[in-house]
Amino acid sequence: MALDRWIALVILMICLAYGYAAFFTMDAGLPPFMQRNPIWPSTFPKVLAVMAVLTSLVIVLGLEKGADDPKPTEINYRRLTEYKLGQAIALLAMMVAYALLLRPAGFLLSTSSFLIFGAVALGERKFLILVPVALFAAVFVWYLVQEVLGIFLRPWPFFMGTGG
Repeated sequence: MALDRWIALVILMICLAYGYAAFFTMDAGLPPFMQRNPIWPSTFPKVLAVMAVLTSLVIVLGLEKGADDPKPTEINYRRLTEYKLGQAIALLAMMVAYALLLRPAGFLLSTSSFLIFGAVALGERKFLILVPVALFAAVFVWYLVQEVLGIFLRPWPFFMGTGG
């Protein structure tokens, strides 16, 4: 079995466990007034679980492929050393650093830094465009979450106060 089918099989097992939790355990603790609602907190996880199970089944059963030979545009696991793994690993490390720094560094600093350094790691070199766009995106997302949705999101590092 090809690598993509093994990965799809692992994802299928995870999605089956997730689907079991969504269908059978999430709704047990709902208060009585929410049990009469047409949409429950478990509705999206149920839809997500069903779609993920169907998608991974398509890959496990090989219904998405026509031929067994990999096309030039597909990832060939036998030639992994020819791909830009350094960029991918650097981006994954930056994602972990972003998640760890989100609270202590604040949303604006950590998000704009992640966007800037992530783009640089992927090859962007137009800093006069990159920095303002990253700063604008971080401030815009913070404004939407904080002011429009009303969810507190610490904008500044912890040593600069609560931020709101």
